[in-house]
Amino acid sequence: MAKDFATCDLCDAYKNDTSNDFRVLAPVFRDFGAVKKFSGPVETVKCFEDNSLVKAAVDSPGYLETPEGRVGKVLVIDGGASLRRALLGGNLGAAAARNGWAGVVIDGCVRDMAELATQAVGIRALAPMPLPTEKRNQGQAQVAVQIQGVWVRPGDWLYADEDGIVVASKALV
Repeated sequence: MAKDFATCDLCDAYKNDTSNDFRVLAPVFRDFGAVKKFSGPVETVKCFEDNSLVKAAVDSPGYLETPEGRVGKVLVIDGGASLRRALLGGNLGAAAARNGWAGVVIDGCVRDMAELATQAVGIRALAPMPLPTEKRNQGQAQVAVQIQGVWVRPGDWLYADEDGIVVASKALV
């Protein structure tokens, strides 16, 4: 169950926050999925040119059941800003949509852009790159990650729309 929000309104409300509970990601992410506006509690993966843990994440349930209804989660991937390999492609994008993820934010690349554009999930990444990753089963899940210099932790809430991406230590709407 998605609640209505605008990242500009959230920034207006929290622009003077000095606690670091409210953070804004750099405007470097491009939109690749069919869903343009998404939000939810964060899960994280930290990996470099190996998407083994990304696959495991999107193959798992991407939502929480709450008294208010089902809430889609957002997978935040610290790919080390690599532009050399794609961490998510058409098959993994389809798995994320099928398993109820609200969105995926990747500090790295994606591939299969035409396929991703049809998937009912929000997808933000730095760029397209047709080269896939190697599968080495390396990386970490559910750890604090730094995305373009901004810390994102499991359990934070992420809000993404046409104006940008913000992260907060708790649900804001």
